[in-house]
Amino acid sequence: MRLLLAEDEKSLSKAITAILERNNYSADAVYDGLEALEYLESDVYDGVILDIMMPKMDGITVLKKLREKGNNIPVLILTAKSEIDDKVLGLDSGANDYLTKPFNSRELLARIRAMTRTVSAQTTSVLTMGNISLDTASYELSSPAGSFRLANKEFQMPEMLMRNPGRLISTEMFMEKIWGYDSEAEISVVWVYISYLRKKFSALEANVQIKAARNAGYSLEEIK
Repeated sequence: MRLLLAEDEKSLSKAITAILERNNYSADAVYDGLEALEYLESDVYDGVILDIMMPKMDGITVLKKLREKGNNIPVLILTAKSEIDDKVLGLDSGANDYLTKPFNSRELLARIRAMTRTVSAQTTSVLTMGNISLDTASYELSSPAGSFRLANKEFQMPEMLMRNPGRLISTEMFMEKIWGYDSEAEISVVWVYISYLRKKFSALEANVQIKAARNAGYSLEEIK
């Protein structure tokens, strides 16, 4: 399950991201409301953790804009405010739940499970292209020829490609989405993971392939 975390306090953001990844969530972190709204346009997320007090655009405004667009993605609001009026405003604006800082990590995880449970039950967890399937719940990449259980970052690469079939995704976008802004990893790590994934596709006798466009990026295409 892929979550977007919008929290401008970077130390807290890193701590929450670490908690989520230890519990088998894929998490992207952004640090202002405007950026959160831009990321959510990609429609690749299963839920949002949204701080109210953020620069450029506050969380309530982000939430209202999402709902105005008909986006019903589950939203958990984080707030340092404990007043009833703030909680009511968040819920009335379309939030599924709220959590007041400071909070316990077990409660955070429980609230995420609760808000995404209904949506998960209503939507399939399996992405399919050609004869390849990717289970977003179990991180299993499979075909009639076999299957592989993928690690977290390794899973995120085919997920991005399969959610955007035929669309070019730049090396920089893979770096930003999978390794994050603050990663010390070299950009060559993307090429290494692309190579790993191609080998798995070959072993699975996939009828899809990762195509490279020079200086543009990678796309997933069915083999004609």
